Amino acid sequence: MGLFLIVLMCVATVLLIRNMNKRIRRLPDSFPVANERDRVVGLARDASGAERSDASVAADVEADRSVPAAATEEPEVAAVGDEQSGAGPRGGAERA
Repeated sequence: MGLFLIVLMCVATVLLIRNMNKRIRRLPDSFPVANERDRVVGLARDASGAERSDASVAADVEADRSVPAAATEEPEVAAVGDEQSGAGPRGGAERA
């Protein structure tokens, strides 16, 4: 059974390597420079009618998204925080 698994893994590895080599051969020799890519992106935005600026996109984001939630901790959670700080019901005397 072990030999079968080893042979199966070897066959899968060979097939994966062949597939990767085919895909790597399809890649272009060089990619366009960033300036050319930015120009193409700008043209595509103009052609699609997407006239939204970064400021309008930022305005769509909720304003309080990064603000922490209100302190609505459950009593058990608040008690754990108190115990760790030494202000538990026993006054932290057990930690001497």
